[in-house]
Amino acid sequence: MSRKRLTAPRGRQLPTVSELRLLHILWDKGEGTVEEVVNAHPLRDRPNYKTTQTLLRIMEQKRFISHKNRGRVFVFVPLVSRKTIDQRSVQALLSQNFGGSPTGLFLNLLEATPVKEKDLDELEAQIREYRKRGGLDGRTHK
Repeated sequence: MSRKRLTAPRGRQLPTVSELRLLHILWDKGEGTVEEVVNAHPLRDRPNYKTTQTLLRIMEQKRFISHKNRGRVFVFVPLVSRKTIDQRSVQALLSQNFGGSPTGLFLNLLEATPVKEKDLDELEAQIREYRKRGGLDGRTHK
């Protein structure tokens, strides 16, 4: 059986789970050497140095991160933001699992997870605000 990866629409790549774990560290720290990235993990979950180094180089090839030299050490910095990856992930999920339907995704989320009244109120407020702004694509909603 072949494993399929969730990929972003229009050829935009998404990080693997392992790459995303490293991106989170770089987002939190702003930058980091291989050693700093390895040591940012809890001791019991600490990845191998060489594996981390390889993953960072792959992420650089994918243009998720870049590096600068600090003496003889590479310092890695994120090139993509959390928001960009979050948006790509949601678009991929919509496209591959819900036929592009935000309603399908939203209803599935509500049915799959208990939602507190306070959270529903917040979602309703966010939807009202979204409509006031005319939506992300600039169209007005009636």
